[in-house]
Amino acid sequence: MALKSINPTTTQSWLKLKEHFNTINKTHMKSMFAEDVNRANKMSIKWEDFYVDYSKNRISEETLELLIGLAEDIELKEAIEKYFSGDIINETEGRAVSHTALRAPKGSEVIIDGKNVMPKVHRTKAKIKKFTNEVLKGKRKGYTGKNFIDVVNIGIGGSDLGPAMVVDSLTYYGNHLKPHFVSNVDGDHVNEVIKDLNPETTLFVIVSKTFTTQETLSNATTIRNWFLKSATQFDVAHHFVAVSTNIDAVKDFGIDENNIFPMWNWVGGRFSLWSAVGLSISLSVGFDNYNALLEGAHKMDTHFKNTPYNQNIPVILALLSVWYNNFFKAESEAIIPYTQYLNQFATYLQQAIMESNGKTVSRDGSRVNYQTGNLIWGEPGTNSQHAFFQLIHQGSKLIPVDFIGFAEALHGNKDHQDKLMSNFFAQTEALLNGKTKAEVLNEFENSDVSDEKVEQLTPFKVFEGNKPTNTIFINKLTPESLGKLIAMYEHKIFVQGVIWNIYSYDQFGVELGKQLAGKILKEFNLETIDNHDASTAYLIEYYKKLRK
Repeated sequence: MALKSINPTTTQSWLKLKEHFNTINKTHMKSMFAEDVNRANKMSIKWEDFYVDYSKNRISEETLELLIGLAEDIELKEAIEKYFSGDIINETEGRAVSHTALRAPKGSEVIIDGKNVMPKVHRTKAKIKKFTNEVLKGKRKGYTGKNFIDVVNIGIGGSDLGPAMVVDSLTYYGNHLKPHFVSNVDGDHVNEVIKDLNPETTLFVIVSKTFTTQETLSNATTIRNWFLKSATQFDVAHHFVAVSTNIDAVKDFGIDENNIFPMWNWVGGRFSLWSAVGLSISLSVGFDNYNALLEGAHKMDTHFKNTPYNQNIPVILALLSVWYNNFFKAESEAIIPYTQYLNQFATYLQQAIMESNGKTVSRDGSRVNYQTGNLIWGEPGTNSQHAFFQLIHQGSKLIPVDFIGFAEALHGNKDHQDKLMSNFFAQTEALLNGKTKAEVLNEFENSDVSDEKVEQLTPFKVFEGNKPTNTIFINKLTPESLGKLIAMYEHKIFVQGVIWNIYSYDQFGVELGKQLAGKILKEFNLETIDNHDASTAYLIEYYKKLRK
């Protein structure tokens, strides 16, 4: 059964939230903390190795009650049950949304199209484990008998961003295999990756559900041609494996059928790292670490599915996001991890969040009359503090921020970690409190700055504060905790989509540009071009002149 279509703006909770917003939107969080000494304890969730403090948000206990009322009005509980039970909630494409099944343990049952998919999920996991161990232990070798040293993942979108982010995030847990990722159809990109590789010791993983994706197939073909300069077509089977559903096309490429790993249409691309798309993760950090990643995600699945809303991390984060997006009209959210290991985390979430909820059509087919989706951006702290934090602190835009930090440094340097975490805590405090005019003047008291200069500078040094933040504090960056963190955001996406009454799991907006690109590519070699707007037509002709 599909999700119900409920316009959130017609619910009683939404109308109450609008009224409530008018009474609270000017309230400073400092006064909220002053009025309730237990606010931080009340508005925090301790779960396993996660501590989520959401007290530095422009909400009261009444706000939270009304937001939870909204979740109940749009029947979130029923939607969650359909999400986990294999129902066709991606109705526009006629598909279930069951990436959660990929991390469910043996013995679980998930029925999709009348069949329990868990046996084939675990068969695939066993195949990933076997293949990974054979490569890492040197049982599977290259065509000259040498062990593999490098592994190259060839994919784009979710077939690249997910594995690339996880491998980068878990660098500390890496083994002797050096990972590389090729995604962009830009020929300079692929050539930069392969120029220093040895074809005798490099394994290639091609990830493409249909095995027709232009970028992926172009890169795979270029790499195969490079490989064949020193090897034979017969040797392709030793060095190339594929994750795909198009068995015939993969075999035509030269890949052994035994080295084809399956994909399923009930797993969206941007959520596919939990599937065989994660083969490059398993190869890079070992199967045990990859499995721990899945186990962590499953723990978050269980938390999300079974926990009451007021203690449910993804639900609370989603409700806060809706609060700012739809009532404060905040259009973007920043995600700032205080670890360099999560350098690609915000980039990954850009696809997961914006491709999912960047929709203007509600589930009944009508255009929405309220704001959906969020602009997602970010970079690790403390780098970001020296880049765009000026905008967050003193800019005219309201930008809610998620701060993600870890108590333990993986390499054990406590001095560096203390400095890092002091910034982590200081930034949320500064965004909360700001700096008043009185505080600025107090700082000038013992300086030799003239009164005239003080008067001139004071307005520029005042920070209004009252900037909302969530603090997601985790004991240590491990494969399991990373799995929990990724799944947390996946479920936040789901809740937002349910509230906004949109289909989060199709991506038709991605297709139009692809279709036009195929048409334009053919026109590069034609004397005349087809109908285009005047700007595009001129640009095509200009490019054709330059490429001759």
